[in-house]
Amino acid sequence: MTDVEIYTTFTCPYCHAAKDLLKRKGVAFSEINVTGDPVKRSTMSSRANGRTSVPQIFIGGRHVGGCDDLYALDEAGELDALLAG
Repeated sequence: MTDVEIYTTFTCPYCHAAKDLLKRKGVAFSEINVTGDPVKRSTMSSRANGRTSVPQIFIGGRHVGGCDDLYALDEAGELDALLAG
């Protein structure tokens, strides 16, 4: 499996939904919580082409976007291949 990173905050329902999808697929992921941490949030934003909302998800170092983007990849049948590397 490919490395998956997800930037989150504690109270974000979209973060929880994205993590739930990854867990249902049996994917291990690294969670980077940016709650109250401007340095981590700035790093996230830089990696995510200026996006500041959470979650921001990276698969194999590729920015795939947020929760809606992750679910769209799954619905299009592209997520499993991306996760497999």
